[in-house]
Amino acid sequence: MRTVRDESGDRYLLLKQSGESSRVRDPATGEERYVDNDALSVVEGESPLATSARGVPEDVRRVIAAVHDDRSLGLLAEIADRGPVGIRELLDAYDLCESDLHGLLAEFRAAGLVEEARVAGERGYDATETATAALDALRD
Repeated sequence: MRTVRDESGDRYLLLKQSGESSRVRDPATGEERYVDNDALSVVEGESPLATSARGVPEDVRRVIAAVHDDRSLGLLAEIADRGPVGIRELLDAYDLCESDLHGLLAEFRAAGLVEEARVAGERGYDATETATAALDALRD
């Protein structure tokens, strides 16, 4: 399997190639169709798995990459649902030690999923629009 591009720049997964046409799959929809070989060019250096992953919305991919387990996903969901949430409240409410909590929050910040916020005059965190949109999509 290879990644190919059509004349408009859209990327597809090349499933089968014959003399005049190729069967391709759109990674976003899963739809398969035949396209003239002349309308396709191979995308060098791009893994077909990376192309397939592009079918998942970018914000969802970002959440998937940032969360490691149910606890970290739950923390992100709680911040999105309750936010903004003060750091003391997060430490008191959940079974995470301070270093684990700060480590997860740092990863979420680096991924653009949470941002610092002031809560009752103290430091806290709130979910970004990216996190909220991704969680909405995952919950559907």
